[in-house]
Amino acid sequence: MSLLRLLLPLIALSLLSNGAIADSREAKAWQLIEQGALVIDVRTTEEYAQAHLKSSVHIPYPEIVARFSQMEIRKDLPIVLYCRSGNRSGIAYKMLSQAGYTALHNGGGLNDLLQAAPR
Repeated sequence: MSLLRLLLPLIALSLLSNGAIADSREAKAWQLIEQGALVIDVRTTEEYAQAHLKSSVHIPYPEIVARFSQMEIRKDLPIVLYCRSGNRSGIAYKMLSQAGYTALHNGGGLNDLLQAAPR
């Protein structure tokens, strides 16, 4: 077995523990937001009422495809999705992708996004 094959899992673990991989997701989200992407919070109404990104639109993830259709959102419009941890926004991402939306980004969790916000 090559040395590289032995080291790859250690490198990946190091990146994950240092936040390098997660940071890139949030950094990409902020880049898209600053370029005018539509920002969608897919959490519950109660969660959204407690805190949310100022520029976000609230659409709970189970309603995402129907609401996008009702709102006639272009399928190539840049969209950043987020939730509490990135799980529900990941589900919404898959649902929208299957519905033909092509410029999607899972921004992850609200707290991580807030911590990565440009100053």
